[in-house]
Amino acid sequence: MEKVEELYDKKVQCPVCNQEFITNKVRTSKLRLIKRDSDFLTYYEGENPIKYNVFVCQHCGYASMEDKFHNINSKEKKIILDKVSSKWNKRSFSGRRSIEKSIEAYKLSLYCGQLLNFEKYNLANICLRTAWLYRIKKDSNEEKRFLHFTLDLYREAYYNEYLADSTMDELTLTYLIGEISRRLGKKEEALNWFNNVLRNPEIKDNRVIERMTREQWQLAKES
Repeated sequence: MEKVEELYDKKVQCPVCNQEFITNKVRTSKLRLIKRDSDFLTYYEGENPIKYNVFVCQHCGYASMEDKFHNINSKEKKIILDKVSSKWNKRSFSGRRSIEKSIEAYKLSLYCGQLLNFEKYNLANICLRTAWLYRIKKDSNEEKRFLHFTLDLYREAYYNEYLADSTMDELTLTYLIGEISRRLGKKEEALNWFNNVLRNPEIKDNRVIERMTREQWQLAKES
């Protein structure tokens, strides 16, 4: 029986330069869950889909998370052409990505997101996934560096941004800020955020987050 390749090609038209390029995705049918970390990094047998969540146009250098790749207006296109494409050395991100290539893709998307003045919540998501990739690579110094960026950006988003349209509810974000604080050794800050989760009346509708919060609260308390 022929073995099905776990990656498949996806043809994408770049909204900045209008040229086509090939990127790759992991077949969902091939995913086999191994475990999930307390800050939601998920491990699979074989390729991890997070390595392929950033699309990078090999022609102009525009990079973005898949769900935002085509959300760009004419003014923003000009910014990318001026600030990125004018200095871009053409290179492809198609095929099987190494951890290093995946990290490069995320850093490119972070740079583009900063140029386009993305909301702090979206920049935090990019930084968190970059930290995860460094964790997979076992580079704890760079992992912590990007977790610090993530924490600062998520806190700004929590206090200053409208989160109703985001992919994460307020309860989960509060928990995640607490958990990242705990991982960075900020014990009192972690406990405060975890307490905010447990005091939230909506916690009764999210038993998974409640359980995780109580477990991580205990770990923080004992540290």
